[in-house]
Amino acid sequence: MEASIYIRLRHRIRHQMNAPVKLKEIAEVIAPESLLPDLLYMDIHQIKQEDGQIIIIDAMTVVEKLNQQWPGADVQFIGPAQTIIDTAPLSKNMSLPLFLFVWCLLFTGAALTIMNFHEDVSMRDVHVKLYEIVTGEKTDQPLVFQIPYSIGLGIGMVLFFNHLFKKRFNEEPSPLEVEMFNYQQDLDQYVVLHERKESRTDHERHS
Repeated sequence: MEASIYIRLRHRIRHQMNAPVKLKEIAEVIAPESLLPDLLYMDIHQIKQEDGQIIIIDAMTVVEKLNQQWPGADVQFIGPAQTIIDTAPLSKNMSLPLFLFVWCLLFTGAALTIMNFHEDVSMRDVHVKLYEIVTGEKTDQPLVFQIPYSIGLGIGMVLFFNHLFKKRFNEEPSPLEVEMFNYQQDLDQYVVLHERKESRTDHERHS
């Protein structure tokens, strides 16, 4: 085959259990128009219950499937060398009581954390001292500092996380989204390396 087939595997997809995985579902393909339909709808893997929740489709598996139908095909891979298939069902909508319980739990924990931090750094004493420096008067309740500070603290947290409920202020990801992305990347890398280690162990065991 003179024409080249260019394949870029997707990093991670979600797929239903007990269903065949088509090439178009796990990769972007560039190929001659005469081959493209057959390539896109080619079965790469049949998901079974014994496969588990996470399945790794390696580039070598795709090459093997392609060579079975088009021997000697010039296959060029671009990007990731494997695709992670997650067969876990989509989570159902969270119930309102559970949502309220988790919200109250997180709110209470965050409030206690902020209060303990301010107690550790003696923020109240700082406000009292600032009030005395600015006004020349001494008071145990410098509300003119404490109220704006409390409001500013809340606004600052909203701006920091770049969200107010479902509203996003700009296109930049929030620090929480970045941390979740990094965690997912590390998790995917571990899954791939762990799968390769298990595959190598099974191969050595059967050799």
